[in-house]
Amino acid sequence: MKRLAVALPLLISAAAFADEGMWTFNNFPSDKVKAKYGFSPTPEWLDHVRLSSVRIAGGCSASVVSPDGLVMTNHHCSHECIEQLSTKKKDFIKDGFFAKATKDEVKCPDMEINQLVEISDVTKRVQDATKSTPVEKFNDVQKAELAAIEKECANGDDTLRCDVVTLYRGGRFDLYKYKRYQDVRLVFAPELAIAFFGGDPDNFNFPRYDLDVSFVRIYGKDGNPAKFDHYLKWSATGAKDGDLSFVSGNPGGTSRLLTQAQLEYDRDVKLPTALYRLSEWRGFLNQFARRSPEAERTSKKDLFYIENSLKAYKGRHAALADQKFFASRIAAEKDFRAKVEKDAKLKKDFGGAWDGIAGAMDKLRTYRKEYELERGPQAETFTWARQLVRWADESGKPNGERLKEYGESRLPQLKQGLFAKAPIYDEYETAKLAFSLDKLREELGADHPVVKKVYGNKSPLQLATELVKGTKLKDDKFRRELFEGGKAKIDASKDPLLVFARSFDPEARAARKRIEDEVDGAVKKNGELLAKAYFAVFGQGTYPDATFTLRLSYGKLAGWKEGDREIPALTNFAGAYDRHTGAEPFALPKTWLDAKTKVAAETPFDMVTTNDIIGGNSGSPVVNKEGEVIGLVFDGNLPSLGGDYGFDETSNRCVAVHSSALVEALDKVYGAKRIVEELKSGSAASGPKAGGK
Repeated sequence: MKRLAVALPLLISAAAFADEGMWTFNNFPSDKVKAKYGFSPTPEWLDHVRLSSVRIAGGCSASVVSPDGLVMTNHHCSHECIEQLSTKKKDFIKDGFFAKATKDEVKCPDMEINQLVEISDVTKRVQDATKSTPVEKFNDVQKAELAAIEKECANGDDTLRCDVVTLYRGGRFDLYKYKRYQDVRLVFAPELAIAFFGGDPDNFNFPRYDLDVSFVRIYGKDGNPAKFDHYLKWSATGAKDGDLSFVSGNPGGTSRLLTQAQLEYDRDVKLPTALYRLSEWRGFLNQFARRSPEAERTSKKDLFYIENSLKAYKGRHAALADQKFFASRIAAEKDFRAKVEKDAKLKKDFGGAWDGIAGAMDKLRTYRKEYELERGPQAETFTWARQLVRWADESGKPNGERLKEYGESRLPQLKQGLFAKAPIYDEYETAKLAFSLDKLREELGADHPVVKKVYGNKSPLQLATELVKGTKLKDDKFRRELFEGGKAKIDASKDPLLVFARSFDPEARAARKRIEDEVDGAVKKNGELLAKAYFAVFGQGTYPDATFTLRLSYGKLAGWKEGDREIPALTNFAGAYDRHTGAEPFALPKTWLDAKTKVAAETPFDMVTTNDIIGGNSGSPVVNKEGEVIGLVFDGNLPSLGGDYGFDETSNRCVAVHSSALVEALDKVYGAKRIVEELKSGSAASGPKAGGK
């Protein structure tokens, strides 16, 4: 692995020369962009791109691309919706989906889209609330203050979502206010065979030939398509090698500001554990899929996510296992620490923060296994059962004392998932629950008190079979009745899955509470101290770690070099047909084979840019300096997988579908002319001008 740029504290000097940074919209370095590319995004330009960018609450990015609420994202970001709408007789994952008219657009059972409308600084209020708070109470006090701020912001309006975002590991707190949209309907999705052409062998690689796209539409309370003043126009010409590019999306999380102790925990415990767990799940899912075509259909979504995560975690671990890179991180921390300790006041105020975090990591190593109770079995019905059991307990508490996910500002999303008309397939649900129970027992040990109490004399398969067969939680109406009946109705229910969830919830809560008090509290308190020290030494002219909130990165279309091999910035349609073998995962769908003489072979297909991205950026629009769509992010390359911990402009690349490929395929392959016309007619309506050159 190539050595990555060090993020702390050398980030400022590195970022001055590299296209590095997932920047917040209220701290975007327009001057740096102008210095390198001769273009300075204006406040109006930034506002327009921000309001045209949206977030899928489940973990992806997207953008509004027409005044009538048409939203563009990846196929894999809508995969769950597409799978939920599919049946044994009509498999939209395999065959694709196209609503030929607005009336044919079908509601996704539990997709929520958020539009960021306002950002405000609440740092002083949050930090004042926790001033002089001891470590063991820090997490509770901070959580209560964040919940209060979010509740005041939403003010009981379910169409709003308010999140206090922790930036710079506690150095700054911003309140993000979103418009919440929960009526989202599927408009178009291609076949999985082209959305994920090349499968796992090509995943995180380049050249690529993927049409990883889907379109959904946001609907208003009146049941009609929602109207948007801000949406992204479509570029008439697309982009070429060397062109300036911006990516507006929601990177899920980076770890560039972690301390040495935290990095060591990731390298030695967190990532190896995750890799082991994911490998086992992949084996289980592959075996289950061989049972029947229906078994393959119902488990394909989970296998896709597992394989994607497995490859990503391998890349992250490889970065931390790189001795030169890790040594550079240690050297950077030593340099930072030396600067703090050289100043008597800084040393007094902040010098103990590193040891405080190291102590927390030692405790996390000790408590990690017990936390498996909080993770719980990985099955949809169990998730619903736990949510209901915990809602019964949390609903009667003051908002600030609830578990975060049950706070008043989170309830609309909780209810949407809980009430979703999502299909449950008994065979698959039983197999997942049995496998999860087997792994939980393996991790905790057969003699663990909770294992003895919960499993009794039953095997994981026997227990899972009884629970799935006997539960009524598969019925969304039953779940709604329980939730709306409140604590009395939930507590009175003898549904076997609810009884099961109750059986070890006290121990699971205790494990979570211990982590929150003894680990999270120390990390947050000392992280805030380190952030203040960092600002005192280096200033605030850099970007914070990613937090699954809206960020803007800048870069250009550019290939890279692997040894003596030059990797080009663009692929084309001809390359996709050349790559077709007829055997999965390199088998183009029939629609593409039939359209071979219709499409322009030289049309750009996929592209790579130097934009700094990470997981969560999937579905992000790539725009030019005019704020027009030139691409759709769906991946990074293999070197970018270490981007969680650092950035190397020479090889880290963002992978996107070229805008020309999207309209060419929609028109010539799928005959989806109404979408093409909507995209192109939208380009005639102007948003704010892009800004000066």
